[in-house]
Amino acid sequence: MMKTMQLGVAVSIALIPTFVVAQAPAERKAGIEVRDYPGNTALAERGEALKLKGNVRAGQAAYEEYCAACHLPTGGGNPDGSIPQLAGQHSSVVIKQLADIRSGQRYNPTMYPFARKLANPQALADVAAYVQTLCIPRDSGKYAGPDAAEMVAGGKLLYEKECSQCHQPNGEGVADRFYPVLAGQHYAYLLRQMTDIRDGKRANSHADMVKVARNYNHDQLLAIAAYMASLNTPTSMLMTKGSMCKAGGARKG
Repeated sequence: MMKTMQLGVAVSIALIPTFVVAQAPAERKAGIEVRDYPGNTALAERGEALKLKGNVRAGQAAYEEYCAACHLPTGGGNPDGSIPQLAGQHSSVVIKQLADIRSGQRYNPTMYPFARKLANPQALADVAAYVQTLCIPRDSGKYAGPDAAEMVAGGKLLYEKECSQCHQPNGEGVADRFYPVLAGQHYAYLLRQMTDIRDGKRANSHADMVKVARNYNHDQLLAIAAYMASLNTPTSMLMTKGSMCKAGGARKG
C-alpha cells in the first residue's frame, strides 16, 4: 500500500517544481500484426469518419458484437482499470482512438483485432455515435486507499494548475479538439494512461499532454487520477434511462 500523502504535501507538490529521472525512449513498434502498415492511415480514416453521421442503431449492433463482452453492455468497463469506461465519451474521441489503434499508431494489441473488425469509416462513426449515447456510470473505479481524501485534495490542486484548461474544470473535455471526458473514468486506467504518456509508451498522445506529464512523479499522477475519477458526471451528459445513472438531463447522441 502506498504511503499516505498528507494534505500539506499535496499542496506543496502543486507549487514546487518536480524533477524526474529521464526516461529511456520507448521501443518503437513496427506495427500490430500488420506488415508495413501506413502511418497516415489513422489521420485519413479519422477525417473521413468525422464527416459522416453515425447511425446509432447500426453502432449498437456492432458494439454488442465486438465491444460489449469487454467494455460491458453499459460501457462501464472494469473498475480495476484494465478496461476503460466508454459510456458517454465524445464520439470524436472514440473515432480518433479507434483509427489510431487500427493503423498501429496507438499500440494496443488487445484492442487491435476487435477494432479491425469494423469495416470502414462509417462503421467507426456508427459505434462512436452509439457509445456517446450510453449513460455514464457513477462512483465507478474511484481511488479507495486510506489516504483518499488527501490524494483527491492534492490532485485537485494539480489538475486545476495544468489540466483543467484543456480537459475543463468538470472533466467534460472538448469534443472538437479530441480532449476526452475524464470525469468518472476509472482512476487506475487514468493513472496507467498518464504514466504511459509520461514514459513515452503511448505514441498518439497530444504533444502538450506529453510535455505536462513529464513533470510529475508516480504519487502526483496518482493524486491527479484520484481527483479526476472523483469528479461528478456533468448533468448534461446523463441519460434519463440506465440503471447505473441517476435521472436527470438527457444525453443526445
